[in-house]
Amino acid sequence: MDEDAFNISTRKFLKKLGVTSQREIELGVRHAVESGRLEGSERLPARAVVSIEGLDEEIVVEGEISLEDG
Repeated sequence: MDEDAFNISTRKFLKKLGVTSQREIELGVRHAVESGRLEGSERLPARAVVSIEGLDEEIVVEGEISLEDG
């Protein structure tokens, strides 16, 4: 395995994942606030699941998205 190629490819995937996810989260939250489903002060539990063909396990990242400081 070429470690450099693997590292670069992984970083490209994660950058694309991060940019796309952030945009979709922002759009979804704004829409939910505008439609009244969210007030705009919530702390939202978040969970991301990444699956990669050829790997047996999924990668799960959990956290929280806060809509206000504090």
